[in-house]
This record gives sequence, C-alpha cells and structure tokens, in this order.
Amino acid sequence: MKEELVPIDDMALRPGMTLGELSEQYLKAGGFTAKKLGQAVEITREMMADEEAKIFLSFPACIIATGVRGVIKDLVRKKMVDVVVTTCGCVDHDLARVWKKYYHGDFLLDDAKLHREGINRLGNILVPNESYGIVLEERLQPMIEDIYSKGINNSSVRQLVHEIGKRVDDESSILHWASKNEIPIFIPGPTDGSFGAQLWSFRQTHPKFSIDVLKDEDELAEIVFKTKKAGALMIGGGISKHHVIWWNQFRDGLDWAVYLTTAEEWDGSLSGARCREAVSWGKIKEKAREVTVEGDATITLPILIGSVLQK
Repeated sequence: MKEELVPIDDMALRPGMTLGELSEQYLKAGGFTAKKLGQAVEITREMMADEEAKIFLSFPACIIATGVRGVIKDLVRKKMVDVVVTTCGCVDHDLARVWKKYYHGDFLLDDAKLHREGINRLGNILVPNESYGIVLEERLQPMIEDIYSKGINNSSVRQLVHEIGKRVDDESSILHWASKNEIPIFIPGPTDGSFGAQLWSFRQTHPKFSIDVLKDEDELAEIVFKTKKAGALMIGGGISKHHVIWWNQFRDGLDWAVYLTTAEEWDGSLSGARCREAVSWGKIKEKAREVTVEGDATITLPILIGSVLQK
C-alpha cells in the first residue's frame, strides 16, 4: 500500500497562469473538492475528445438567469455537447434575457417590498415583471401563432423549442444556437414555467393545439439506442439530471459522468445522489470514469469549461 501512495504537492500560483494549468495543480495538490474539480476537467476532456461519444448536458433553469448562461451558450455554439436536457425555465430565462435585462440584487433584500415594486428575486438576481412574464407573453404568443399557422401541431416539445429557436435572431441565445447547430433540447417538464403557461394560454383560443411529450421520449430513445459511447455533464439535480441517467440505463449506463451539485445525499433525494449511487441502478457503468464535484456551479462550471477549452 505504501508503495502506491502519491505525495501531495504544494500549489505554486504565478501571474499569467491559465485555467488549464490551475486545474492540473488541483490534481497534484489535492485540496478536497479542488481535486475533484481537477478530475472533472480530465474526464470532461476525455469524453469530449472521443469521436464516438454522444455528450449529454443537463442543467436547471436557475443558472440561465446568471452570467453562466454564456458558458452554456458557448457549449452549444461550439458543438461541445450533442444533447441538452433542461427544465422549462431555461426557455423562459434564455428568451427573457434576449429581450430584457436582469439585474444584480442580494439574498437579503426585503421580499415584501420587492413584490410591491413588481420585482421578482431569484437568489441574488432581480427580475422585474416587465423582464419576465410580460415580455414573454408579448413575444412568445406571436411565435407560437406563426408556428401553428405553418401546420406544426401535436409536435414534440423538442421540435417546438427548435422552431422557436429558429425565430430568435440573437447570438446570446442558447435556443438560437441549438436550432442553428441542430442540437436537440429536451424538456421533460414542459409546463413547469412561463413557457408552459404560454402554451396553455395559446390553446385557450386554439383548442386543437397540443404537444406530444411521448414523441420526445421516442426521439431520446432513438439517440440512446444508436449511441456507441455516452458521457454526461450534469449540473444540479432534479428532473433534468434524472432524465439523462434514466435513459442511459437502457444502454447499460453512461461511460463518463461529471456531476456538479450543492445537494446533500443524506435525504435520499435524486438531486443529492452521487454518481456512485447511479452505478447501483445501472445508470452509470461500473467501470465508468465519474466524479461528483460539490459546490456552486456558477463557480465550478466556468473553471471546468475554461480548462477544457484550453486543450
């Protein structure tokens, strides 16, 4: 055992150091979660470099309200991922920020006062009513009307989001680049947000309008069953994370898995479950390269992707 031990090196920071060089020091110096982040960089580089691999990206909507939206957008723009699985609010925040601004706030602001002023608080981010529900209704209803008038009805949610992305002429938008690069966006909970509310509202005046969520599952199944190797970068938990690992169990599990989370596992939640738990279900392969990195993804994700981009 002692012959196999690897000594800890001290970190040596210097001006001009790249993120890639920093992540390599994380591996050599240890540092608890820092070493896991260094491992995440290695695993992500490996799976993205494998031409046979299909890369799944999952994340919750909340980070799209932050500047990390730009990191997600670049992953899609640069075609570093092949499949996106997210929540309904991703459409909300991505489109709302195309047309309006979100603002800096604080976790400890007076929420009752904010409510009276028509400002919604998302953590330490401020979202005025005119920057969210109001503008989404104004802009989305004509888009849905145009899509419906083209005979697109009872479609998958993926197809509907693709059509909306085609109508967004803004290079800051995730939906814009996903449509342009033919990267599918799957939303297994499509009614849980303003986008879903707009679909419901549209059907009040167009009773024949509908979506078919099982068509999304058909499309996901086709991707999964044709994939030779599969890797996943999963940010946060919930339905988006689970949908990735759920479908990949049908191909005997993921070959690579990187999970960025702040959730705890002791409550038995899916969000808190580490990669090792998914191995027991066959959602991640026994011999897969995997790591769970604890920490706020608005910190860890830019370091991770910045390091990967340098190679």
